[in-house]
Amino acid sequence: MGILSRIAAEPPFRLLTYGLVKRFSRSARAIDRWSAVDRPEYFAGVLAAADQALREGVGEISVIEFGVAGGNGLIALQTYAGIVEAETGIGIRVFGFDTGDGLPELCGDFRDHPDQWRSSDFKMDAAALEQRLAARTSLRLGRIADSLPRFIAEGPPPTGFFSCDVDLYSSTKEALQILTLPGTRMLRRVSIYFDDIDFFCSHRFAGELLAIDEFNESGGAVRIDAWRGVKKGRVFADQSWLDKMFVAHDLEAIDRCSVRRPPSREFGLGGG
Repeated sequence: MGILSRIAAEPPFRLLTYGLVKRFSRSARAIDRWSAVDRPEYFAGVLAAADQALREGVGEISVIEFGVAGGNGLIALQTYAGIVEAETGIGIRVFGFDTGDGLPELCGDFRDHPDQWRSSDFKMDAAALEQRLAARTSLRLGRIADSLPRFIAEGPPPTGFFSCDVDLYSSTKEALQILTLPGTRMLRRVSIYFDDIDFFCSHRFAGELLAIDEFNESGGAVRIDAWRGVKKGRVFADQSWLDKMFVAHDLEAIDRCSVRRPPSREFGLGGG
């Protein structure tokens, strides 16, 4: 990091620099380092996905929002996809999954946090949202358990990032099938943002956290873990969203890899 970058990151200048980066910067790397967007968790996930695609020699990827609701997150995702695509050269298609009618029926016990959510919360005006979508973006309506297999059958580009903001344990289990359904395509490492894991009511025995644990315990080739090192190099390393970033690792695909470099070279971000 250069001397000017270090000075800019010092507390007296930090907020001023943040405002300048957010307003004027077109550099995806600078935007990511400064979290200089309204949804930095989405931007970080998309940029990491594009970087992983570059490592794997993949020219186009899918980024996904599970749980669209009013649509502001999906619009942000398509905007960030355009910025990252322009800088990295990786084609990025955007998909949003939602029932369109709000949360579905809960599973019937504590696992879906009935103390927090109820069926029909977060309804969508799908017609209005469709008018805001760019050509790269597609909205998929219906229960995820039904719409996701149809989506995979279409043969979309490999998944590189997804946000899981579906609130419920039952819906999170359905969304995580993007990593395991027959015919699905994914990068060796997929960045993930889980939105609903840091409330006072959150615990490992319900909600998205339980779905993650059960996914890993299923014994499949793909395992989800915390995104280790996500705070490195970030100016605002204490932001809460950083603790909600995860990575899905395809262990079988990684097992087939052979890294070709001198054995003395230190392993870094260039690893596959």
